[in-house]
Amino acid sequence: MARPRSRPAPPRASDPDLPRHLEPAILSRHADLVGSSITVGGGPAEGAHARVSESILGPGTPDRLDLTGAVLAEVLIRDLATAELRSGDGSWRTVTLSGGRIGTLDAQRARWDGVILRGIRIDYLSVPAATLRDVVIVDCRIGTLDAPGAMLERVRFSGTTVDEFDTRALSSTDLDLRGLDALAFTDIRALAGATASRRQVEAHAPAFAAALGWDVRDEASTEEPSR
Repeated sequence: MARPRSRPAPPRASDPDLPRHLEPAILSRHADLVGSSITVGGGPAEGAHARVSESILGPGTPDRLDLTGAVLAEVLIRDLATAELRSGDGSWRTVTLSGGRIGTLDAQRARWDGVILRGIRIDYLSVPAATLRDVVIVDCRIGTLDAPGAMLERVRFSGTTVDEFDTRALSSTDLDLRGLDALAFTDIRALAGATASRRQVEAHAPAFAAALGWDVRDEASTEEPSR
């Protein structure tokens, strides 16, 4: 007899497997970098449509880091302090983004497989229409997580806070919210099938009631009506 499937299934994510020796390199549009140590300074850093593998990017303080349409595999991005990281329409596989502060992380229509976000402050994380598979978000502080129309599969939060989570038209499988402290969800109905703790359910009880169409009021007074 087959064992029942455990839920939620954990993400299959691990830190990148990097070579011992990395060659210094400069990021540029359409670059093809393998086994590189990539530094970024002030000003804009351009890496749109680049291919980067088995490499470390950072630390650095670029005004903007553009990785639009870039393909990253086995990459560690560490200790970035930037107003904007653009990665829309890109593909990240076995990528760890660790430490630092990002104003806006734009990953619209991106594909993430085996991605770890660890110990980062992100004011605005935008993943609309993106596919996030085997993703771990741990010890992060996120202002707004904007995910309308995103697909989340085996995504887990741990020790992470989010002020507002836009879940409109979101779809998910094995979404583990137990390590997430969220102040508000835009559409709590979109989280059907997700795993939450009892504490979270109690904290968001009014939103659940509203989703069910309940009219929630304080208990009726026991005083006799005046005559």
